[in-house]
Amino acid sequence: MTTTSERLTETLKRQVSQRVSQSVFDGSRLRVVLLVDVYDGAQQQFLEAYEQLCNQVASVPGHVSDQLCQSIENPSQWLITSEWESAPPFLTWVNSEEHVDMVKPLHNCVRDTRSLRFHIVRETGGPAVAAETGERRLQTSPRIGDGLIRHALTFTVKPGSEEKVARILADYAAPDPKVDDTTRLCRTSLFMHGNRVVRAVEVRGDLLAALRHVARQPEVRAVEEAINPYLEQDRDLDDPDSARVFFTRAALPAVHHVTAGEESPDAVRHALYYPAREGCGLRLAELLARQDEAAADDPRGPVLRSTIFQRDDIVVRLVDVRGGIDSDPGPVLGLADRARAAELTALLDGGALGADGSPQEGAPARLLTVARMDLVTDRRAPDA
Repeated sequence: MTTTSERLTETLKRQVSQRVSQSVFDGSRLRVVLLVDVYDGAQQQFLEAYEQLCNQVASVPGHVSDQLCQSIENPSQWLITSEWESAPPFLTWVNSEEHVDMVKPLHNCVRDTRSLRFHIVRETGGPAVAAETGERRLQTSPRIGDGLIRHALTFTVKPGSEEKVARILADYAAPDPKVDDTTRLCRTSLFMHGNRVVRAVEVRGDLLAALRHVARQPEVRAVEEAINPYLEQDRDLDDPDSARVFFTRAALPAVHHVTAGEESPDAVRHALYYPAREGCGLRLAELLARQDEAAADDPRGPVLRSTIFQRDDIVVRLVDVRGGIDSDPGPVLGLADRARAAELTALLDGGALGADGSPQEGAPARLLTVARMDLVTDRRAPDA
């Protein structure tokens, strides 16, 4: 049986595409930086909470080390850094219920936090390649992005309320896209798949500042209150702990972004939901990422941009497509490579392709029926 580490090693041996501006699948070591502002008088409580958290994190797969640092200028400011073998194990942990429970002791002693995640590109005093395995452990080269941060939230609503929720989410005034002099909300795309809602945002500047800005807007707050009765997970936005837990569980991080480097005035945004088998979400996202990298190098391909969002077994792919999606859905779905169709089939819950693992006639159309999400709203800032 092929292990996750072996599969990632296979990925490392591939030439990294210059069209990929973001990916967690290259095996690079990860540095996580957590900036913490501790309440006055709560430092001992914070240290005790950190020690407890540190002992628990030490046993998490993929965790390498961590450090706790205190500011020499402001004793209330602390810095927690941790190193991970790669991004996937960290994302698996940080988005888990286990993590939600682990960090609860910090809530009563911390005024504010900010988490930053970085692949390690260069370092001194150590080899770039592990001699015992031959794996590349540093990111080979800097990625070239477009200045946008992509993030998504997902949650479910009570069955039977889908149409009412869709109307609420579609019918509100857009918030002011300007957050401050350096941060702007560029685009918000909202889709539904059954009773699951996915809201994807593109931000230029500070993502956390943008999310807080949006949450404070009266029109957005009214919409959030209006859908509260229909949510499967209860929340109280006036209770900081309740809101924090809800949005932690709703986070759907972007794990891969690729662009063909072209623009088209008739490009249309679609969202595709891939029903992964239990425990196969990460592998499915990685396979789709590989397909997107290959598709981006095809100048005749329909996909101009693709962003893959993944958390546990929730895999969503946001694609900007030129031309229609129905006439030839294979390339848009990531099924252009027939040799990998069997692997994709094995990772899907429900088998939209042939049961024997081979693509059958009409399989892309059937998968499109399963995966296509319904557009609720897609809004762009005027100067985005």
